[in-house]
Amino acid sequence: MNKHLSTKSENRRFTALDLFRGMTICVMIVVNTPGSEETCFKFLKHADWHGFTLADLVFPSFLFAVGNALSFSCKRWASQAASEVMLKIGKRTLLIFLVGYLMYWFPFFSLDDNANFVFSPFSHTRMMGVLQRIALCYGITAVMVYYLNKERILFAGIAFLILYWAALVWFGAPGHEYTKTGNAVLNIDSFLLGTNHLYQGEGFPFDPEGILSTLPALFNVICGYLVGNYIQSKGITKKTLIQLIIVGIGMSIIAYDWDLFFPINKKLWTSSYAVLTVGLDCLLLTAIIYCTDFRKITRGNKFFLVFGKNPLAIYVLSEIGVTLMWLIPIGDTPLYSLIYDHIFAHAGNYIGSLLFSLWWMLMCWIVAFILDRKKIYIKL
Repeated sequence: MNKHLSTKSENRRFTALDLFRGMTICVMIVVNTPGSEETCFKFLKHADWHGFTLADLVFPSFLFAVGNALSFSCKRWASQAASEVMLKIGKRTLLIFLVGYLMYWFPFFSLDDNANFVFSPFSHTRMMGVLQRIALCYGITAVMVYYLNKERILFAGIAFLILYWAALVWFGAPGHEYTKTGNAVLNIDSFLLGTNHLYQGEGFPFDPEGILSTLPALFNVICGYLVGNYIQSKGITKKTLIQLIIVGIGMSIIAYDWDLFFPINKKLWTSSYAVLTVGLDCLLLTAIIYCTDFRKITRGNKFFLVFGKNPLAIYVLSEIGVTLMWLIPIGDTPLYSLIYDHIFAHAGNYIGSLLFSLWWMLMCWIVAFILDRKKIYIKL
């Protein structure tokens, strides 16, 4: 296929990308909103520490999609001045970061024991998070894309993986470098941000989307960009898909070999974990392209395409909606628990928990569907 792709081909590629993003957002909402944390199926829960589950593939897949989309959007930069491009990158990075930060701070108050409103102080807000990591990875990768060629970008991505491995060894507790309390991520993020600004959900201050572990996460975005660029330059052919399959399988093998020395761990975002998730995403994207472009399968595509056209906005909606359900009391019970206990729990603990998360995902889909029907696409 000619390097100058037809409009029809470009549309197909965007369809595959939107499907990939839509599937990612769909599973992300299901993973994030179980009816009950205690009775959630294991494959929908993140590995407690070392190990890998389906849930652990979701976030890196979104980062991979961010890089893939960047391979299309960066083409517009050729006709723009460097200062204009950097301003756009900076503004988008800041916007996504700020939205993520405010989302965690929301609703900016809590209730004390006497049900009085108490303002949530800045000193105890979570600084980093999912959107903040997306923002930093997008911003840094976008700048590299503008100034570096593909070979140097790939070299930088590999360097980030090695540098991060070295940082965990050098700055972690000797003999406990990959443990929950002896790792360098905890030490460095605590020093840079303070423990009060870290995620508290692990039972101790530790942020799985902190500053140091953003280094290997850059690799996911970089590879997403390189894969998108490769597909555009080579065209959608069987040879291209075979090569992507080889890369995907090869990276998965490398990751599991590396796991022997540097454990696969989502919460530390270890380098072996980054390589594994990129390998799996190459295989997943290849499968989607094969189904849409070669087999011409369209049944069910609309469902995921609706999510894929407003991915960040729907993710924010899903998180804020859950926060509100926990805040709205019905008697002495939060609305979230009331809906689960009185409707979905009757199906059984595990099935009920899954049905609740599917219900909430469908509620978010309805909003996404309405936005799509009205041609409203919120760009963060």
